[in-house]
Amino acid sequence: MSQKKHRIAAFILLSQLFAFTNTIIAAELSDTSLRALTEELQTRVDEGKLSGAVLSVAQNGETKMITALGYQNVEDQVEMQEDTIFRIYSMTKPVTGTALMILYDEGKFSLDDPLEKHLPELQGLTVATSYNEDQTWETVPTDSPVTIRQLMSHTGGFAYFPPLSNGPIAEAYVNVGISGASSKTLAQSMPMLKGIPLLNQPGEEWVYSISVDIQGYLVEQLSGQKLDAFMKERIFNPLGMEDTAFYVAEEKQERLSRMYFPRAGELIRTDNSSNSLGGSFLEKPQFLSGGGGLTSTVSDYMKFAQMHLNMGVLADTRILSEEAARLMSRNQLPDSISEIGRPYPGNQFGLDFAIVDDPSLFQGASEGTFWWWGIAGSWFWIDPKENIILIGMIQNNDIGLSLQIQRSARAAIYQ
Repeated sequence: MSQKKHRIAAFILLSQLFAFTNTIIAAELSDTSLRALTEELQTRVDEGKLSGAVLSVAQNGETKMITALGYQNVEDQVEMQEDTIFRIYSMTKPVTGTALMILYDEGKFSLDDPLEKHLPELQGLTVATSYNEDQTWETVPTDSPVTIRQLMSHTGGFAYFPPLSNGPIAEAYVNVGISGASSKTLAQSMPMLKGIPLLNQPGEEWVYSISVDIQGYLVEQLSGQKLDAFMKERIFNPLGMEDTAFYVAEEKQERLSRMYFPRAGELIRTDNSSNSLGGSFLEKPQFLSGGGGLTSTVSDYMKFAQMHLNMGVLADTRILSEEAARLMSRNQLPDSISEIGRPYPGNQFGLDFAIVDDPSLFQGASEGTFWWWGIAGSWFWIDPKENIILIGMIQNNDIGLSLQIQRSARAAIYQ
């Protein structure tokens, strides 16, 4: 090759590298975005609507921000700390799905297996067609068995227990011991589902449901271990998630955030009431809720999220195969269900993750971002396009406020 051609080739290569570098720089999180994100949370604290928060943002595997705002204990003015422990409620769901997909990697099931193949106690499920005044129902058989894919994408036909669902089926779940505060184990309560009908035919609708508690029971049956023991051995210990468990040990309880509801400029404590959702979280529960039972910290959940962004591996520790991680973070809804609907416009659903399909409807969050949240307001998202992870931990019982905060957080980063 001539000297001139060498120079031309070198120029083209340098131009490509320069353009690539500029693309990376343009995609880097800005100080302005991070400041807007922090200010959004601080404003809610200053207004007396939120007790406090811990936020962490990472990009390209590097922590861009971790900050603690406000108080974990308002009454005694105990400030939030980076290692404050939170009830993460439904952020438990992707962890349970991960546990189940570990068993998928081991060949214990296929996603299109009928659920009853592995839980024969749930053979013969029916579908409610009408409800009677005495809280009973009329039913028909299912057109086809519920599959594990449907179970993991909330399209199996199950409902939730109150307050997330209402009506005879939701009440029936509580009556047989399916709730976060139940005194029954998964093995004692889940077989009782056979006598309770589905809301609709399997695969017909997306309905947020108890299906992840059923997944927890399935983990126990396939592994021969209790759900908490399996998670600790196969997820928490390998990832170094030292503060994640189904309850907060006595020596850590001073780090557990209290929970509040904002009312008329005051914060009303709610975690000390007798009907607090999920129980006290101060002692090991009988009902190991795969749908909402875990407590955790920002740093612990960041490790879990980074493992998923890395397609199943963190550092040298592989938790899931790339195939299993990819299945979880890709749309699994049937063609007849285009999205999961309000209050999550522009989102589809994978295996225990929501997935952004239309950024224009979701404050500009990147297409393919997968995410979820908990009923006390904690939330996270994992953005493979921009290599961003955000973990936000709050303990707030005003669901509307929590959704506003999450929308504002997305807008601060993406708009």
